[in-house]
Amino acid sequence: MIGGARRPREDGPEPVPPSHQGCAIDSVRVHLPAQCAGPRAELRDRHEDGHRLHHLVWRLGPGVRVCSSAVLGGGIGPRAWILNAQVPGGYPRLDPDRHLAEIAAAEGLTGPGAGLMTAAEVAAYTTGRDGGVTATVTTGLGVRGWAAAPETTAPETLASQTAAPECAADETATGGTPTPETPAPEPVAPGTEPRTPPRPGTVNIVVVLPVALSDAALVNAVATATEAKVQALLDAGLDCSGTPTDAVCIAAPEPGPGGGEPFAGPRSPWGARIARAVHAAVLAGARPARGLS
Repeated sequence: MIGGARRPREDGPEPVPPSHQGCAIDSVRVHLPAQCAGPRAELRDRHEDGHRLHHLVWRLGPGVRVCSSAVLGGGIGPRAWILNAQVPGGYPRLDPDRHLAEIAAAEGLTGPGAGLMTAAEVAAYTTGRDGGVTATVTTGLGVRGWAAAPETTAPETLASQTAAPECAADETATGGTPTPETPAPEPVAPGTEPRTPPRPGTVNIVVVLPVALSDAALVNAVATATEAKVQALLDAGLDCSGTPTDAVCIAAPEPGPGGGEPFAGPRSPWGARIARAVHAAVLAGARPARGLS
């Protein structure tokens, strides 16, 4: 059994750990960080394709809703677990959702869940707590910047635009037919461009609350956590709003007949606690990043 002691077989050798895409995933260590009452994160490690990697697991159980931008299980709905997995730099796979599902299966996680990725060292996670709210953050800021950045053009597009006048000249000289040296570019249908590996999220925030939130408050909680993240980055002396692939998960009990807390903005009681917890966790993780180029 992954993540616990495996009982030896009486009729043969010990079974090998599950293997996915040729990568053995074997979780062998557990560390439970001290947290407030509620679901706690477990720090695990695994070996994949020669890499020793870490991941955090929250076993939420029944009766918990999550609002998240996670690559696996994003959106709003019941979730039984959350997974924040470290992957190597230069992540080569094009199916991060499937990869996360493989890690979850190796952990014995069942039911719907939310999965996040990061190239940051997950074992260096930081936490912030305030009034029953716990924020757990993994921070990697090697690729950072401002959310509202000028639009950029891909090098391939720039090259084709630069070559266009030369092609037009050739067409004029040959009666409108491109020469063999300058063939007409094939049109690319929308949605069929070559896929490139997605960058793993680098600032991942998981917030666990002890109270239910309405749908609107869950969405507001994501915004509040993001605002607190940006404030912490600025307070750490970093000139950025984050990285292009940051992700947030908010976990709270399912609301009863009362519908849950209606507000989670930074000046509401629970929103203020979210903001302070996230700010503390991100600030602790971002301070070492000031030396990055």
